[in-house]
Amino acid sequence: MDLGVPELLIILVIALVLFGGGKLPEVGKSLGQAIREFKNAMRDADPTKDVKEALKDVKADAKPALEAKAGDKDGGTGHA
Repeated sequence: MDLGVPELLIILVIALVLFGGGKLPEVGKSLGQAIREFKNAMRDADPTKDVKEALKDVKADAKPALEAKAGDKDGGTGHA
């Protein structure tokens, strides 16, 4: 979908009719801020954050069990 100059002019005229000349700068400013905030939120979002935290918890829970199992392998002497 490619917007050319004629399409942009039509959109501008419709916006001018709907919002009027005084409100148009405010509407543009609000729209720009919304787009900027959305982009920042998307950039800062880490979709794997929950998975990384869960993996860290699992590793922390498994560490004592793995150490105990390693201690059982050496015959309980405490030496490898």
